[in-house]
Amino acid sequence: MTGNAVETAGLGRRYGKNWALRDCTLQLPAGRIAALVGPNGAGKSTLLHLMVGLLQPSAGTVTVFGDSPAGSLAHVGFVAQDTPLYRDFSPTELIELGRRLNRSFDVALAKERLAHLGIAMDRAVGKMSGGQRAQVALTLAFAKRPRLLLLDEPVASLDPLARREFLQSLMGGVADEGTTVLLSSHLLGDLERVCDYLIVLNHSQVQVVGGVDELIADHRVLIGPADIEAHGLTVVQERRTNRQATLLVRGYDPNVTPIDPQWTVHDVNLEDLVLAYLANEGAFSGPVGVRP
Repeated sequence: MTGNAVETAGLGRRYGKNWALRDCTLQLPAGRIAALVGPNGAGKSTLLHLMVGLLQPSAGTVTVFGDSPAGSLAHVGFVAQDTPLYRDFSPTELIELGRRLNRSFDVALAKERLAHLGIAMDRAVGKMSGGQRAQVALTLAFAKRPRLLLLDEPVASLDPLARREFLQSLMGGVADEGTTVLLSSHLLGDLERVCDYLIVLNHSQVQVVGGVDELIADHRVLIGPADIEAHGLTVVQERRTNRQATLLVRGYDPNVTPIDPQWTVHDVNLEDLVLAYLANEGAFSGPVGVRP
């Protein structure tokens, strides 16, 4: 699958004088499973709502598979943060509703998936556990057979076992259908296991965007004596004590930029990278989508 599932240019949404999202420019390649990360109030839910057409931009543009959100709605599945379902409806009734509202709705897929999960088809979803409701909501979204699936904090209220089962179920469905996924969550450990693309929002703006492997490969942690510097590298985050300096840097290539041999070089993970950029809002330039 080629091309971009989502493109935004200067996208913004304002409420009065306050911007919930501002100057958001990014591309989400089709076929990726993308993590959308940021602190509360960063604009994550606003961005998802703009993509699905529940909000209209105050500035800029957003396209989904080259069309407006309204024009592409038939190809988009959305599970909102509170997994809104008609609480008095059973899964059987929700599946019938989905069939009536969506031409491409796959009734057999929905029934088979819920049966595999052991979810009672005749029980009101309002009487189910949070994990079961999340699985019903995800099943309804999958059964629409979307090309793009947007998930807003779908596992926030689940216990660790239910989160693992939900994410395993998500990965299985995505692998079968080739769906592009944008998953908003604070749970960086979960995201690292399932996502191959990263978008970081902070203070209503995009701070980092790019492939996870490329971003991690371009960053290293340097640890050394407190009084030495890392010349020729972009320092993302710096922590110094009386005895030791710890730097997260990007652009490190030992063949291009030799460093003081007193530094020891360590790999980073997704959590290291995200937390460093959220802590430091300075200007960073360079490849792999880091915001200049």
